[in-house]
Amino acid sequence: MTHGVPNRNWSYPTAIKFGVGRIAELAEHAAAAGLKRPLLVTDKALAALPITAQALDVLAAAGMGRAVFSDVDPNPNEANMAAGIAAYKAGGHDGVICFGGGSALDLGKMIALMANQRDDLSVWDLEDIDDWWTRADAAAIAPVVAVPTTAGTGSEVGRAGVLTNSATHKKKIIFHPRLMPAVTICDPALTVGMPRFITAGTGMDALAHCLEAYCSPFYHPMSQGIALEGMRLVFENLPVVYAEPGNLMARGHMMSAAAMGAVAFQKGLGAIHSLSHPIGAVYNTHHGTTNAVVMPMVLDFNRPAIEDRIAAAAAYLGIAGGFDGFRARIMDLRAELAIPANLTALGVKAADLDMLTDMALEDPSCGGNPVAMTRENTRALFDACM
Repeated sequence: MTHGVPNRNWSYPTAIKFGVGRIAELAEHAAAAGLKRPLLVTDKALAALPITAQALDVLAAAGMGRAVFSDVDPNPNEANMAAGIAAYKAGGHDGVICFGGGSALDLGKMIALMANQRDDLSVWDLEDIDDWWTRADAAAIAPVVAVPTTAGTGSEVGRAGVLTNSATHKKKIIFHPRLMPAVTICDPALTVGMPRFITAGTGMDALAHCLEAYCSPFYHPMSQGIALEGMRLVFENLPVVYAEPGNLMARGHMMSAAAMGAVAFQKGLGAIHSLSHPIGAVYNTHHGTTNAVVMPMVLDFNRPAIEDRIAAAAAYLGIAGGFDGFRARIMDLRAELAIPANLTALGVKAADLDMLTDMALEDPSCGGNPVAMTRENTRALFDACM
């Protein structure tokens, strides 16, 4: 910091091809990214759906084959990655098309990252700590094309993936600048078939990203503006897509909000994510839904540090009543989307709270929380969420 001006490193995302029907351009964008024999990575449920067949038809028509890997768990782990790498090598592939929600996007990136690295490098050696990413051979990372089919994680504009260590049940953020997709296709029509609870959970994930970025104490005015506008898009459009799944205009706005949330959280995340990461890793809960469950309690926890900032957001968003009005709006939205009331309803056991507290304090997200997280206040926060 010199003369009171903070030093920060900023990076903004990739080329985004946005619009209904743009999945038809998949092959040309894949070719521009250098792919001739791509492996399409998706999840088990999506693999059987018409939108996946449509994407594969586009690739096949361009002579790129129709190779698919779909052995992806909801919270992908290193065993999924090893199986994906085996399929990648067996098929002689030269890049990855990540097609799906956060799980497929994360795992596809991990396959692209690790398939051609030297044998003695573990994926855990590339956790998002200091400059660990420099341990990887950047030239060996395969190109990635991202095609989100949900509107939540925003992983399509990110330089990291989340991988669960199946031995420790800990979620790790694996980072490398070269994991940024070369191109992202955001086609709102691909999100129409999402089950309603996935529409709700992924939409609340986008809101959590925008909200936590907006509240983070770090200096990043570009993220701040994007986070605020992302929240507006979610509040106005998530109830619409939940009630009218075929509303493509609202689906498009939610797809934008998801990408905006992931761009904004370069500024930082906080307690919502540091609580939900361990819960997801231990209980295999849906990440966005878990974020939605703990969101009001984390707002209360952070209130002393964020009350004025939330009041300013509420004014912009057309919500009366400052902080209390904003919190009430979150509660109304949760009720509208049938989000579970608390962690008990999500299946979390009181006996695990000490372990979950330890895991939350190890999560890198806790460093971005506006109120410093300690063992005592984090354990009390878990109690408040039950």
